[in-house]
Amino acid sequence: MTTEVKVPTLGESVTEATVGEWLKKPGEAVKADEPIASLETDKVAIEVPSPVAGVLGEYKVELGATVNVGAVIATVEEGASAAAPAAAPAASPAPPPAIPAAAAPEPAASDDALPLSPAVRRAVLEHGIDPTAVRGTGKDGRVTKEDVLAAAKARGQEQPAAPVPAASSDPAAAPAATGGRRTERVKMTRLRQTIAKRLKEAQDTAALLTTFNDVDMSAVIEARTKYKDLFEKKHGIRLGFMSFFAKASVLALKDVPSVNAQIEGDEIVYHDYVDISVAVSAPGGLVVPVVRDCDAKGFAEIEQAIADYGQKAKDGTLTMADMQGGTFTISNGGVFGSLMSTPIINPPQSAVLGLHRIEDRPVVRDGQVVVRPMMYIALSYDHRLIDGREAVTALKIIKEAIEDPTRLLIDL
Repeated sequence: MTTEVKVPTLGESVTEATVGEWLKKPGEAVKADEPIASLETDKVAIEVPSPVAGVLGEYKVELGATVNVGAVIATVEEGASAAAPAAAPAASPAPPPAIPAAAAPEPAASDDALPLSPAVRRAVLEHGIDPTAVRGTGKDGRVTKEDVLAAAKARGQEQPAAPVPAASSDPAAAPAATGGRRTERVKMTRLRQTIAKRLKEAQDTAALLTTFNDVDMSAVIEARTKYKDLFEKKHGIRLGFMSFFAKASVLALKDVPSVNAQIEGDEIVYHDYVDISVAVSAPGGLVVPVVRDCDAKGFAEIEQAIADYGQKAKDGTLTMADMQGGTFTISNGGVFGSLMSTPIINPPQSAVLGLHRIEDRPVVRDGQVVVRPMMYIALSYDHRLIDGREAVTALKIIKEAIEDPTRLLIDL
């Protein structure tokens, strides 16, 4: 019996997606609810499960195709037995690979046995890594690009093991055998297109302005060092800096409500709650899942929520519900080494806090020059709604709360 695999409901107001990756090949056995494809929407990647157990029949759409909710993307032969490995490619037309099979170096010849994404396949070819020998850290043990790069680094290899033959039919994907310069064209993912569109809309619509300050991190570092072991033992989660900044932001947003508000038409919408969007890096780009009710959550609950979202972003399992809402955003460029930046707001929000790296700098304390662990912080805001005085005041409240964490306990 042939069963159709259809695009599931993607979330509120989302009607279409792009086929980003096939996780199963025609002729392969699948279990009920086992993912067979990954779809990219404007915000997240969604896996499409098999509705029944059996054997994957044929693809009904090509890799990279745009599909609507309810569209048939593949079929499953219910109760059938898996085809022999050698016959699998002939069962139905496979999606076009990112790099022609003829270009694959010998060590990677067996990578077809693994569900590799185009980015991973390119990394395998460039570094001459056998993917079957790499331990995957992605969802369901899949090999990620980072796994391949780590394997190449461990082997001490900085250059491709072998040049890709010039006979490749894809000049954009195949480097020149002589080691000359090359270019590569890769279609933007739906997520990257949406990020580009939304950030440009933010610049075109909002009257963006950024105010800066610097923070002495000594007190927070001391508190974290003193209590991190007890904190982790009691709550089962590490104590990081983000929870301090989240709680400090709550103080600022409560005292300066416009920073936690947004413009809708000719009205200003104020919120009596604080839902903080936390920018995290995902394989397809920056995403901002929402930690809800930060004003009612404790440090451990905030840290656990952030950790959970970070893992889901890495696994590609963030949902539309995880991304919706948010009244304020915190973006931590410091984890990548950024010293200072002017973050862009996440519409329809009106402000975003940018964190940066901590470094020892000379500062004056009580007339003496001393060295302190300092961090620049930035608040970008929509000047249509937030006045400069309000923005500076909000950032100053955050600074004072971080430099004297006792304020977080007594709501001062």
